[in-house]
Amino acid sequence: MATAANLPPAIAEESALGAEKVEAARGGRGPRGPRSNREGRARLSVPLTVLMWVIAAIYALPLLWFLLSSFKPGSELFSYPLSMIPREWTFQGFVDAWERVDFAQYFLNTATVAIVTTVLTVFFSACTGYALAKYNNKGTRLFFVCILATTMLPTEVILNPTFTVIRDLGLYNSLAGIIVPSVLTATGVFMFRQFFLTVPDDLLHSARIDGASELAIFFRIMLPLSRPILFTLAIFSFQWRWNDYIWPLIVLNDPKWYTLQVALRSIVGAENIDWPVLLGASVISILPLVLVFFVFQKYVLNADVSAGLKD
Repeated sequence: MATAANLPPAIAEESALGAEKVEAARGGRGPRGPRSNREGRARLSVPLTVLMWVIAAIYALPLLWFLLSSFKPGSELFSYPLSMIPREWTFQGFVDAWERVDFAQYFLNTATVAIVTTVLTVFFSACTGYALAKYNNKGTRLFFVCILATTMLPTEVILNPTFTVIRDLGLYNSLAGIIVPSVLTATGVFMFRQFFLTVPDDLLHSARIDGASELAIFFRIMLPLSRPILFTLAIFSFQWRWNDYIWPLIVLNDPKWYTLQVALRSIVGAENIDWPVLLGASVISILPLVLVFFVFQKYVLNADVSAGLKD
């Protein structure tokens, strides 16, 4: 059989070109394919990176202005010309926000509501999502559709019936009246159900063969596997409850039970607004959200649902 070395130069060159075209037609894996792809991606990555930095700057500018304004005295907030960097740095707004109102009590109330609601939301959402994903009983899918249908209703529509139930249960003007209606969310059930559907049933069958109970399977296998979803929902739930304003405003009547968002609204007067106090209190109120995100963001990763299985 003739090789490229034994062929005439013209025929050998034509064969090499033909082979290169065939490789390119098969997916660009020829000698020039990978290099061309890398060069194309490099040329495209530069404008995309610049665009992302521009978008990030647009979003970060108002937040940066807000944070720096909290360190300005009241006389400098609206002085012309406006400046982003404070000419005179002061922490008096933070001190007044903490001392002038019962900020520590409001902070404790909000933390209690957010933490308790987040724990209960994650637990009950995981239980419901696991049952809907792994138990094929009659009516399970219909029940799941009914849960999802609640997301189509605006919050304002269900405020009146929810308030009536809370009042009849004797939970009006209490932190429990804020916590109970927020325990189970359709979003959390959907997230856990979709994740548990990706977990192979062989893993559950193996655990049952080894003698594991249903509770042991859920707490020792399914929950550890769903850790990314668990922490993701925990971050979202904590943020929702910490920033909630409408429902606490309706349920709470006694100032000693106010949450931070309701208390911040009470700082704003009808005509005169103490802007340094309001800005300082607002910055303090967002610190727990930033802390929670940076602590738990590393856990929001893709789970290896095939762990423990053999091919």
